[in-house]
Amino acid sequence: MSYTHVERAQVLAEALPYIQEFNGKTIVIKYGGNAMISEELRQAVISDIILLSLVGIRVVVVHGGGPEITEMLGKIGKESRFVDGLRYTDAETMDIVQQVLCGKVNKNLVATLNRMGGQAMGLCGMDAGLFQAEQLDEKYGLVGQIKVVNPQPVRDCLSNGYIPVVSTVAQGIDADTAYNINADTAAAKLAVALHAEKLILLTDVRGLLRDPHDEETLIHVAHLNEIPGLIKDGVIQGGMIPKIDCCVESVRQGVPRTHILDGRIPHSILIEMLSDQGIGTMIL
Repeated sequence: MSYTHVERAQVLAEALPYIQEFNGKTIVIKYGGNAMISEELRQAVISDIILLSLVGIRVVVVHGGGPEITEMLGKIGKESRFVDGLRYTDAETMDIVQQVLCGKVNKNLVATLNRMGGQAMGLCGMDAGLFQAEQLDEKYGLVGQIKVVNPQPVRDCLSNGYIPVVSTVAQGIDADTAYNINADTAAAKLAVALHAEKLILLTDVRGLLRDPHDEETLIHVAHLNEIPGLIKDGVIQGGMIPKIDCCVESVRQGVPRTHILDGRIPHSILIEMLSDQGIGTMIL
């Protein structure tokens, strides 16, 4: 599709009121899934983050790295095991999680942002006690439940013009260990602690669908009082339940808007943030 100069100018003009509304505000983006694996989508997400930062929006990136962890475990001959959708994390797996998330994935993401013209700084959840956790349940191994968030290191990065890139490993407060943290949960907790304007979860689905087999049944807006009914009716099920729970908890604790966006759509963040056309599910 080709655009005339006038059409391009109209797109920019449409973005202006949104740039004005969100200038100086903080948004937290949970980055993962297919948008992290596909090089084309990766470039689109990175450029979206940089553009938002350049127009004065304070962007915080929280990332996962499940496929990379699985790949590294495979290299050492260790099979990935999941319990209730969470990666079972024994001591050996925790070592790999920490190396991959805090090292390879985090630093590669920071390097890509910097190379494409952004100013990014990597943070691990254990830096300055950013995420402090206790063991969630023995059946999951070293999977943690965040009890304390210290947002100051993230605020310091933002105040100095950097895009913080946060890996989801937490410092144990009930034992001398690190804990593996679900990235959606970490992003939601951090959004609350930062008094963020928005929490955006990038996923591999269109959003919340009334019929999971029909993308035309996308629910564009859902209010908190509708969520229990949607769960009861089976509209919210499976892997979508914990994502919705994160959004609900964020809204209850003061984040005005949360979004579940399809990371498979190039520039989905910009479309949602800076245009009249919402493309995911917004929870208010």
